[in-house]
Amino acid sequence: MLPIEPMPPGPPRSPRRRRLLGVGAASLLSPVLAQGTGTGMKAAAERTVRVIGPWELSSLDPLRGGYLFARMQVAETLVDYDAQARPVAGLASRWQVSGDGLVWRFALREGARFHDGAPVRAADVVQALRRALHPAGVLGQAPIVAIDAAIDAQSGEVVRIRLRQPFPALPALLSHSSTQILAPASFGADGAVRAIVGSGPYRIVTLEPPQRFSVAAFDGWQGPAPAVRRASYLAVGRAEMRALMAEAGQAELAYGLDPGSVARLRRGDAVRLHQQPIPRTTALKLNAGHPLLADVRARQALSLALDRRGIAQAVLREPSLAATQLFPPALAGWHRGDLPPLAHDPVRARALLADLGWRPGTDGVLARNGKRFALTLQTFPDRPELPVIAAAIQEQLRLVGVQIRVAVGNSSEIPLGHRDGTLEMGLIARNYGAVPDAFGAIAQDFGAAGGKGAEKGGDWGAMGWSSPTLTRALAAMSSAAGTARAQALREQIAGALHDGLPLVPVLWYQQTLAASPQLAGVSIDPFERSYRLTELQWIR
Repeated sequence: MLPIEPMPPGPPRSPRRRRLLGVGAASLLSPVLAQGTGTGMKAAAERTVRVIGPWELSSLDPLRGGYLFARMQVAETLVDYDAQARPVAGLASRWQVSGDGLVWRFALREGARFHDGAPVRAADVVQALRRALHPAGVLGQAPIVAIDAAIDAQSGEVVRIRLRQPFPALPALLSHSSTQILAPASFGADGAVRAIVGSGPYRIVTLEPPQRFSVAAFDGWQGPAPAVRRASYLAVGRAEMRALMAEAGQAELAYGLDPGSVARLRRGDAVRLHQQPIPRTTALKLNAGHPLLADVRARQALSLALDRRGIAQAVLREPSLAATQLFPPALAGWHRGDLPPLAHDPVRARALLADLGWRPGTDGVLARNGKRFALTLQTFPDRPELPVIAAAIQEQLRLVGVQIRVAVGNSSEIPLGHRDGTLEMGLIARNYGAVPDAFGAIAQDFGAAGGKGAEKGGDWGAMGWSSPTLTRALAAMSSAAGTARAQALREQIAGALHDGLPLVPVLWYQQTLAASPQLAGVSIDPFERSYRLTELQWIR
């Protein structure tokens, strides 16, 4: 087994001036997080990097949330990935697979300890991974027969995973946040997660779900000591407020900014703006089992009605983010350059709907057999652009005779509507890079993970739709990942989704981060796995 080296930190950048927010805004902040304007005079060890974003800490359980603990580098997974989607050491320092591809052995990092001082044992990892086999996680996509601890002649204790069939994508699944390794002390007597005791470079100091938590550097960490010793996370619901806080120097890293604020921040020098294309797509999730949407021509008509370039320009101020297919160019291997781009053609959209028997009523809304073409579109404000995009879609579909009611609620309402069958349309932003080679997310969304049959799909994927071509390709992909055949299977999957439109792509995505000029080494993880706190340095 060969050791795998982590990537080095990014280069430092020169400091720039910051401005202060107007009188009164600072009162919105907790004294725990408000550092005032004198932070530059404090010793680096006392200063806190304050991270803000739209995401609440919905659950401590890695299976239901808890990804923020991975992003803040508190909890580790066995395998990590670098920016080029290459597997690198995580809690496992190295691994090997048997010649027949059926047995994997992961050697743990020597001397690894949990934040309570307990050594990380193979048995602890086994317990965490067995728990991660729950359908709510992605590890269940792998054909796992058993997970146990074993003794290796060279490495001592190892975690052994035995498979029914070869599955080269296993390391990618083991990098997903649902497979975080928590210490036994994290669990209550009932098996529920009661605390977060990880093994990463930072440990939990305060925990106040769902809004905030803070961390400090873990002195038992075997790697280089982080230059940033303290950090905190705060969920701030409004994008405009996140931008104002960053501009005022009341947050060092602010994620999830609205386009208007980005344009304003560009005109000043209070923050440095970082943007990174990421493998996330904004799409209409359709209930293909709904009577109005079951015919593929109806889904094609909705797609043709959308002026994606206009939406991208008006909402994101970047027309190149108009989606021409589901998988963006940032998703290497899955984006197909040969697919015909999704077009804007409202005339063709009306013709397809007319072929299906829909005729405009006196108010312009299409009707058939006394039934109006009216649907509810659900979305959520966690990503500030989604409600605005939903309003644009509502108007564009109105122009072809489709009546849409937009309902803005909690993001949890879309998977709940998927499970109980009540969802008609949902506007979502799906990260296909949550597992770096994308297979895990795609299999979860478009395979049988969401129910007893492939037509059930996953919470954020297909609903009431299946494709024999896609099903066969997904099944073959399980054993072909990492081989020459895998690319042909990826292309089949992308083509089936492009033709069937269980999700109608709208926009691709780029992550925007406002960072304090007091920090060097700031960068965006294209897979949204980490805030890269260990790469940061204070500029004095």
